[in-house]
Amino acid sequence: MNKISPIKERILQYIEYLGITKQLFCEKTGISYANIKGKSLESEFGGTQIAEILSVFGEISSDWLLTGTGNMLRNDITAKNMVPTNGNDGIPLIPISAMAGYGTGGAQVLEHECERFVIPVFKEAEFLISVKGSSMYPKYNSGDIVACKKLPLDTFFQWNKVYVLDTEQGALVKRIKKGETEDTLTIVSDNPKYDPFPLHKSKIYAIAIVLGVIRQES
Repeated sequence: MNKISPIKERILQYIEYLGITKQLFCEKTGISYANIKGKSLESEFGGTQIAEILSVFGEISSDWLLTGTGNMLRNDITAKNMVPTNGNDGIPLIPISAMAGYGTGGAQVLEHECERFVIPVFKEAEFLISVKGSSMYPKYNSGDIVACKKLPLDTFFQWNKVYVLDTEQGALVKRIKKGETEDTLTIVSDNPKYDPFPLHKSKIYAIAIVLGVIRQES
């Protein structure tokens, strides 16, 4: 039995994940079908072929493809990967000021009034929000879009993860750390110009975890 090269083995995993044929994958990348069958599976792709794969399928993590480390899919993609859609398909892009209405079923935002996008890498996301300001720089820039998944108010926080919180101060995109008491959280910005501050859990009205970011193209 032929020994498949590590990179080509991962490519076959990705093709299976997409649910497409190997022929279609080759058509999209311009790679000869002969490269991913038979004895050719033993040899690695060249640098030009790998660059073409990463260009066409921008959601693939280059670290995963080249070394097998990390997740198959990137969690930071560019806006070109956002495919607008009509109807109720896709993920709604809501104003950050409307998170409370969306998160709790209130009337501040109607889903059918939102733009919707299909983003395969964020299949679990329930809504998108644009980041405003520089408090989370360099993690996020103003104008970046974060993909979010709603969580219950009594959720178990993963310390040092980034969440979107609807609070009496408005919606916050912040890193969450353990508070000084069981009833408080420490709200942390990645930008050192912004000091951490405590927030009482009773002042939180809706919670969502940030799954990843879609960067605006420069």
